[in-house]
Amino acid sequence: MHPNTSYQALRDEIDAVLEQSFFEERIAGAVVMVNHDGKTAYFRAYGFADPENSVEMQIDSLFRLSSVTKLYTSLAAAVLIDRGIIGLDDPVTKWLPEFTPKTLDGNTPLMTIRHLLTHTAGLDYKWAQVRNGPYELANVSDGLDISGITLEENLKRIASVPLRFVPGSRYLYSLSPDVLGAVIAKAHGTTFEKAMAELLTEPLGMKDSRFVASDADRSRMTVPFYYFHGELIPMEADEYVVNELGWHFLFSPDRVFDPDSYPSGGVGMMGTAYDLMLLVEALRNLRLPTVSEETMKMMATNELPAGMPDDPSLGYCKGFALMLDPQLAQSPQSPGTLLGGGVYGHTWFTDPQRKLSVVVMTTTAITERAEHVSTHIRNAIYRTLPQ
Repeated sequence: MHPNTSYQALRDEIDAVLEQSFFEERIAGAVVMVNHDGKTAYFRAYGFADPENSVEMQIDSLFRLSSVTKLYTSLAAAVLIDRGIIGLDDPVTKWLPEFTPKTLDGNTPLMTIRHLLTHTAGLDYKWAQVRNGPYELANVSDGLDISGITLEENLKRIASVPLRFVPGSRYLYSLSPDVLGAVIAKAHGTTFEKAMAELLTEPLGMKDSRFVASDADRSRMTVPFYYFHGELIPMEADEYVVNELGWHFLFSPDRVFDPDSYPSGGVGMMGTAYDLMLLVEALRNLRLPTVSEETMKMMATNELPAGMPDDPSLGYCKGFALMLDPQLAQSPQSPGTLLGGGVYGHTWFTDPQRKLSVVVMTTTAITERAEHVSTHIRNAIYRTLPQ
């Protein structure tokens, strides 16, 4: 890339999307970061972290990561895989002997680390089931609420519910990363919080990525919103939100300040756009300081050649999705783009062909409107990205 490449058009286009989204009250605030060929092309905070108290968004504002956490958990597992401590085809019971969920016919099938990483373990999410479904009746936590239970207790409740299918037979987005977090803790010989820090966040210098916020973090923590009947509404202590797809979430924003809430490997972490970009760029380069390139390539290998059941344009690797068919997805991204996001309002992707990595963090819980913002930002980037 020529050292004098200008990103002014890209910056102007993203600014316009953010301004329009703010004007239309689709977001209260956002942080967007774009890296191109290892260079920061755009990094801006827009709007408010806390509108009621007129606290402006900063580039180091803290967000509840929700499912962005899955990227962290999978790469923490990659460190242990690279060291030969855990194997992809290890039975989960090697590390969690009491985690033995059964199928509907009463059998106890083999469940492996690979199944957990690829969401093919036969597990589910409560928010995706019908109200008063099996997980709700068993008081399973999705990791977003203040449940008052330990990780071990939640795994016990998950295991009490029959599996949706035999592990390895299909894909279903699920609580698998929460189970994987317990495996990582046991294999590392410590708690999941300490394992995450020692295996991943500390070696990368990720100062703001953790499970529990301190009182000092309150001034930087963003206020989450959801969209209801044409307006943005700040979340209360316990907010029940149903989106356009019928998914029903119980959000407890203060969970991040509760040291007794179990560390959810699927949705439990907090962090900044800068910290997340460190991981996204690691995926683009297939390079982590604690993981070999061979293992990183394995983690980024698609496990669903026919695509996801509900979206054949996307495959799935080990903790994140992969673009198979941009035309089907109506996306300007290249085939092989890796991507993910979180229900609190965030998206990330890396397009190795274009040497592009993007992080979009907003204050609006995922609805079709919130996704529309990140889609406009994505499209603006590709319209203006220098070749």
